[in-house]
Amino acid sequence: MNIDSYTNLFCLIGNPISKSLSPYIHNTNFKFNDINAVYLSFKVENLEQAILGIKSLSIKGFNVTLPYKQEIIKYLDEIDPLAEKIGAINTVKNIDGKLIGFNTDGLGFMKSLKDRKIQLKNKNILIIGAGGASRAISFTIANESIKSLTIINRNNKRALSLIKDIKSKFKNLDLRFLEKQDIKDNYDIIINTTSVGMYPNEKENPLDTSLFSDETIVYDIIYKPKETLFLKYAKEEGKTTINGLDMLVNQAILSERIWISENLKIYPFIFK
Repeated sequence: MNIDSYTNLFCLIGNPISKSLSPYIHNTNFKFNDINAVYLSFKVENLEQAILGIKSLSIKGFNVTLPYKQEIIKYLDEIDPLAEKIGAINTVKNIDGKLIGFNTDGLGFMKSLKDRKIQLKNKNILIIGAGGASRAISFTIANESIKSLTIINRNNKRALSLIKDIKSKFKNLDLRFLEKQDIKDNYDIIINTTSVGMYPNEKENPLDTSLFSDETIVYDIIYKPKETLFLKYAKEEGKTTINGLDMLVNQAILSERIWISENLKIYPFIFK
């Protein structure tokens, strides 16, 4: 990596970020595309101060992760229509101090399914969580002619707020909130969008997958560890499992195409 006065800076802001693979993904792809840029991770305690720093240093673009995907909105000058509908941001482009927000999470999630030839039409979907990632995925899959969408979350108020927002855009969708104990085996795909089971809390499990049919697809957007307990138990039960690595790469490349060029090539990432 040759860093000089012309090197553009991109970054991730969030807390925690110490185990993020984003710097590896972006720096590898910058090199693959012969782009003079570097990508760093910043643990942020004060979002307002971080935004001032980003503008002062002319950082060209940045990703946003937990816990700032919704809070970041009040610091933006403009929001992409899709991101505005979702109500959460994971990608920001800085054009001469003007911050424009986007969301590539849902599209990255959908590409990971399409690459596996998994169709969502007429499927019953269960989502665990109601945060920024849940919002992105929920709004994206609601546009895929699914049969029903159920959301469970520890914070009932937040889940009901998300359902209300989705319902306002997809009035005919079979949409519901359930308590964990009321869940029954009628889901084609279960998606964990929470941090439950993520490093350093690998011994946590958001849901007992033995409640569901062996035909159920179990997706965890966590990628650290590569196989959470949620996925481990589901795999042992014979279910198809997917971790968050493909979604991470997909959303990262979509971010780069927003920041730099729609024609960027994708490095053939393999995670062992």
